[in-house]
Amino acid sequence: MKGAPFPSAGRLAAGDGGRLVLPVVLCATFVQLLNVTIAQIAAPAIQADLGAGSGAVQLILAGYTLTYACLLITAARLGDRYGYRRLFMLGTVVFTAGSAAAACAPDAAFLIAARLVQGAGSGLVAPQVLSIIQVTVPAARRPRALGLFGATMGVASLAGPLIGGLLVGADLFGLGWRSVFLVTVPVALVSLAGATVLPRTRGAAGQRVDGVGVSLTTVGFGALVLPLALGGETGWPWWTWAAPAVSAAVLGCFALTLPHRPDPLVDPSLFRDRRARAGVLLVFVFNTGVPSFTYLLFLHLQSALGYPALTAALTSAPFAAAAVLGSRGAPALARRHGPAVLTASALILAGTALALGPLIGTAAGRWAALPVQALGGAAFGSFTASVFALVLARVDGSAAGSVSGLLPTAQQLGGSIGVAAAGLVYFAPAADPGAAFRHAMLYEAAVFTATALISLRLRDRNRLAAPRADTARAAETLGTPGT
Repeated sequence: MKGAPFPSAGRLAAGDGGRLVLPVVLCATFVQLLNVTIAQIAAPAIQADLGAGSGAVQLILAGYTLTYACLLITAARLGDRYGYRRLFMLGTVVFTAGSAAAACAPDAAFLIAARLVQGAGSGLVAPQVLSIIQVTVPAARRPRALGLFGATMGVASLAGPLIGGLLVGADLFGLGWRSVFLVTVPVALVSLAGATVLPRTRGAAGQRVDGVGVSLTTVGFGALVLPLALGGETGWPWWTWAAPAVSAAVLGCFALTLPHRPDPLVDPSLFRDRRARAGVLLVFVFNTGVPSFTYLLFLHLQSALGYPALTAALTSAPFAAAAVLGSRGAPALARRHGPAVLTASALILAGTALALGPLIGTAAGRWAALPVQALGGAAFGSFTASVFALVLARVDGSAAGSVSGLLPTAQQLGGSIGVAAAGLVYFAPAADPGAAFRHAMLYEAAVFTATALISLRLRDRNRLAAPRADTARAAETLGTPGT
């Protein structure tokens, strides 16, 4: 989808509600990303209470990010046509309904359906957040706003397990795991109430939704994730092997037919820009290791080592705390060192995964793992707070609008696939639970190493200087709605 002209940001931000816009949209972003990981620590309790198999549990976790990712591209175009505030409010209502339904789920099938609804609500909201930031925040303040946006995403994804552990451990009102879904309802309602201060803006007149593109992307993404989530539980029937081929064919058809459609969901120039392709791939690959990294850690601590949910959450606290510090320092590092920040952060995360494999298995090692987690958390915060701006700074203007919409899609789709793939590695035959965890950490190390290698493709050989100007230009383009 191509960018559209906007009303004056300064004029919109100057209204009485202008100062409240950023807290409202960041609150929505926080609760969306919180739900990616908050269910992870409750997974063993859900499995025991509902009698769910490992495949069903993986689908409970991955189903949210599946519908989230599948709707992002479409929701961006819907916001352009019908208005960003209208889509923001609709998505928040859908998300709230899904959260309440998940808290009341009588069985695993109902919970999976509720998580799909939750993800659909988040998918409708997320593109509107970037568009609203663009039209309400003046250009001079936009880099800071986008830095807060990136930090919110990183902190929310790590706060999920900690908050989930506190809730499951406290067992408030005897709700057990259900409280991890119920707690998001009041936060979502606050966002819905605050939506009254959001602008009634939309993209250019005449925007249309590409129905063919919507169908192709939905089928293609779904066929990619479902076999990973359900294959192990169902014994890998023939359809789990055929589905990836169907996904490749459908998504290939989507890419090939883009130049021939009057209102394509994605600007065809994206596929001609090497750095644009590398940036989308970078975000996708990185997120196949996140949130699966925390998923594997909490799964092992609870299921194999017998940690209560609260203890497991506190064990990972250094990672989350250091991520906050890493995200605060990321903008300065990105301005000075450019994509090298991404490379170094990914390599540190790979080393963290390799070190945690043997350390988590012993009592002494778990103490030694605390500073290792802190180092990895700082790297995680640095990566997530700077990757969007650094990618967009190196994308040609014609592809920038498409990339700004595809990056969140790659983020959520990567997370959905990563959780399923990491679960397959962990549950594969192994000598003992410790060996299974080490195998899973090898998977994580491989993902982060691949991330580091891909980040090298973002280096601009012709313009190694002026990273500050590049980052400023990225701040301008990141808010452009749609893809």
